[in-house]
Amino acid sequence: MTRINTNIESLISRRVLGNNNASLNRSLQRLSTGLRINSGRDDPAGLIASETLRASKVDLQAATDNARRADTIMSITEGALQEVNSLLLELEGLVDRSANTGGLSNDEISANQLQIDAILSSINRLANTIVFGDKKLLNGGFAFTTSGVSSTNFDAAQINAAKIPDNSSRNVVVEVVTGSQFAFISGYGAETAGTGATTGALSATVTLEITGNFGTDSISLASGATQADIVSAVNASTELTGVSAILSSNSGGINSVIFSSTAFGSKGIVSVNVLTNATTRFNLGGKLADTGVDGTVLVNGQAATVDGLNASVRSGSLSVDLVMTQAFGTTAGTSTFSITGGGAKFNIAPDVSLIGQEAIGVQSVATSSLGNASVGFLSTLGRGQANDLNSGNLATAQRVVRKAVDQISSLRGRIGAFQRNTIGTAINSMLVTFENTSAAESAIRDTDFAAETSNLTRSQILANSTLSTLQIANASPQNVLSLLG
Repeated sequence: MTRINTNIESLISRRVLGNNNASLNRSLQRLSTGLRINSGRDDPAGLIASETLRASKVDLQAATDNARRADTIMSITEGALQEVNSLLLELEGLVDRSANTGGLSNDEISANQLQIDAILSSINRLANTIVFGDKKLLNGGFAFTTSGVSSTNFDAAQINAAKIPDNSSRNVVVEVVTGSQFAFISGYGAETAGTGATTGALSATVTLEITGNFGTDSISLASGATQADIVSAVNASTELTGVSAILSSNSGGINSVIFSSTAFGSKGIVSVNVLTNATTRFNLGGKLADTGVDGTVLVNGQAATVDGLNASVRSGSLSVDLVMTQAFGTTAGTSTFSITGGGAKFNIAPDVSLIGQEAIGVQSVATSSLGNASVGFLSTLGRGQANDLNSGNLATAQRVVRKAVDQISSLRGRIGAFQRNTIGTAINSMLVTFENTSAAESAIRDTDFAAETSNLTRSQILANSTLSTLQIANASPQNVLSLLG
């Protein structure tokens, strides 16, 4: 049947041509943009998945940048601490050389003191001038802040790391289960020869060898020396030996002399030997040496590492070093304080949450902060202070410097571990995750050029053939004119 009002073949060809042109345009768009999904209608489910992966890539990139910034800040901090460490080593050398008073003139000692003053000034300058942007790195601005730290229970409470919720605080409960003990030996004076009676006075000249955690010293005591004389002689050498002595009353008997270590815990040792005239039978109760005992301390329920009066805890959410007072660290008891904020806080994970944050405490390295209350602070080595070169306290000055060196070394070690084991691993992990996420997003969204080029060729051929077909379909009605001739 032949019609001219409705050209069905032309309508079919037009519809097919439109579809082929749409397919051709889609292939051209994908090849020109490189994306298989350019709008939601291309693949609704794929679009949702790819946009989610894109958001993850943005988060990973931001977190990686954060971690690299944190690594830069820590590198600047550690570099400055290295210089502080060098200054402290030079300072210790000056203290050691100045102790050689028999070979130094007063002018030389004064010159050494000038160098010490210059070193202390340089350390303070570094503490106040090392910055990153507007943030000072070594003046205590990155130290954690605390509240409620009892001075009767703690000489120092240093927070190395803590995870604290925003606008909140974290409680630290310190429980001394068993207290640390010092080493001690009791001596009961002397026996009057041949009588068996203890008088508390030596019946002959006696030499005692006293050994503690600092060293060994020999003490000679004259015949007739009392227990008070023994105590005075021992305490005069405490700085050399690390052993002190006191008189202790015994109910119904003679007083005893208690030789004790100045250090608590397993590092505290005391040994007393009678070197001469042991026949005076200076009674040590059969106990010639003793070692202290470290206590048991829990911090937030976790067993702490205890070294005498020092306790430390390392966990994923809290790292703290405590110096307990003698009264608190040697008896069972509990004390609580709060960490209220502070620290250098870095978000090195894609999610902005407490679990993705890491914080490290960087305490002040000013001379008034290095050292501690029991040993002394570095600032006391300045001219006119308690431990300057003219004070005669050079052994104490050396211990202060060594304590400061330990503190700086420990801080550098913590920063190095933070860079290597926290920041470094976070960066490596996120880079691998970014690669895998990019691959997943590419598989969903990017154009497969090999397949799309084939689709383009097919669409071009079909569009051209359909156009030819449409031309034929439009020309077919004209054949009706031959019927009218």
